[in-house]
Amino acid sequence: MLDPSPRYTGYTAYDYLEAGKDYREFRYAKQINRVPEYAGLDLSDAQKERTTRLLAESTVISLHDHVQVFPEDMTQLRDHIRQGREPTGYQGLSRSGLTAVFDNGMDGTCCISSDAGWKYQDVLFDLGVRMADLAHQDFVTKGETIKDIEYAAETGRIAHIFALEASTMIENEVDRLDVLYGFGVRQMGIAYSEANTLGSGLKERGDGGLTYFGERAVERMNKLGIAIDVSHSGDRTAVDAIKASTKPVFITHAGARSVWPTNRMKTDETIVECAKRGGVIGIEAAPHTTLSPEHPRHSLESVMDHFQYCVDLVGLEHVSFGPDTLFGDHVGLHDAFSSNLSLGQAHGHVEYEKVEYVDGIENPAEEFYNIIGWLVKHDYSDDEIRAVVGGNTLRVLKEVWV
Repeated sequence: MLDPSPRYTGYTAYDYLEAGKDYREFRYAKQINRVPEYAGLDLSDAQKERTTRLLAESTVISLHDHVQVFPEDMTQLRDHIRQGREPTGYQGLSRSGLTAVFDNGMDGTCCISSDAGWKYQDVLFDLGVRMADLAHQDFVTKGETIKDIEYAAETGRIAHIFALEASTMIENEVDRLDVLYGFGVRQMGIAYSEANTLGSGLKERGDGGLTYFGERAVERMNKLGIAIDVSHSGDRTAVDAIKASTKPVFITHAGARSVWPTNRMKTDETIVECAKRGGVIGIEAAPHTTLSPEHPRHSLESVMDHFQYCVDLVGLEHVSFGPDTLFGDHVGLHDAFSSNLSLGQAHGHVEYEKVEYVDGIENPAEEFYNIIGWLVKHDYSDDEIRAVVGGNTLRVLKEVWV
C-alpha cells in the first residue's frame, strides 16, 4: 500500500452536507487496516522498491470495483442503502495507486424503492447523488474519456468511471442507454445472473442466448461508446454478445471455470472468443469466487492461479484485473444479499472453505500493491506488469469509446 496521495486533502464523502440533518449518519468500516496487512508476499527490499515504483509510475486501471464504504455494523446495511447515499472511500483510494477505476456501484442491491434492485429511477438517483459528491472535491474526478484517464495519470488524480453490472434497468427501452451514457456510464453488463430482456444470466437453468432486443442494445452500446461486460451472463449469452458486438468486449471480473468449476467462472470457449475479438478478461477476487485446487482457501495466491491460467490460455495481452473489492465486510454483504446476488446458483454446487475476507486483496487500497508485488516476485518484466495492470484495458478502451 502506498503513502497517501499528496492530491488528497482529507475530504470525506458528503462533507458539503450536515450529517444528522441532511442525511442519516452511520458508523462506517475502516478504509485502512480493517484487517491485518497481507504477509504472504515476503518481498526483498529491492522487490518492494520495484513494486512501489511500478505502482506509482504505471497507468493502473481496475476493470471492476466498488469503491464505496459500508457500515461497520452490517445489520444496518439495508437502512443505509435505502437512504440512497453511498459514500465513496476517498481515504482508501488515496493509498491505492489507481489511475482509474470502473466503479460498479451497488445497483443490484439498490433497494431505495424496491428490495429487488435494478430499478431505473433508483439507478439514476444513485448515479446523480454520487456525481454530486464527486463534484465537491478534486482528487477523484469523473472519468468518461481516454483524455480523462490521461489527465488523471498526469496530475496524480484518480479517474472514477461509472459502470453497471447489468442492463436490467433499461427494461425494453433502448433509448435509456443514451440517458445512462449522458449520466456518465461507460461500461455495462448484459445480465446480472438473472435473465432480463437482453439475455440470460449465469444462474438460469436454460440459457436462451442474446435476445433480439439484446442485439439492439449491443448495437446501441457500440454506437454510444459504452464498453460491454459479460461477467455475469450465461455462457451462450456471453458468446452471443461477444460475436454480436462490433467492438471488443470485456469480461471485467471473473476467472476460469477450468480452474474452479462454478457457474461464476468463465468457460475456455468464452475467454477465447473474447480474446479473439480483441477483448480482455479482468481477474476477479470477491470472496469465494476465484479459488483453485492449489489454493482452496481464497487468497491472493488463488486469484493469481486464475491469472496464470488465463495468460497461458489466451496470452498476456488479453488479461487484466477486476478485483471486485470494497471498503467493509464483503462476506457480510454477500450474506445479507445472497438472494439478490444469486450466490447459491453461482457457487453452491462446489464445496469451499468460507473465509472472513480474501487475504491480500481485501479492499481497493491494497489490491494493486499486492498484485504487482506478486508479479514482481514471479519475475514478470516491467512492460508485462504495465500491460496487465492497465495497458491492456487502455488499448481496448481506445477502440471501444468513441
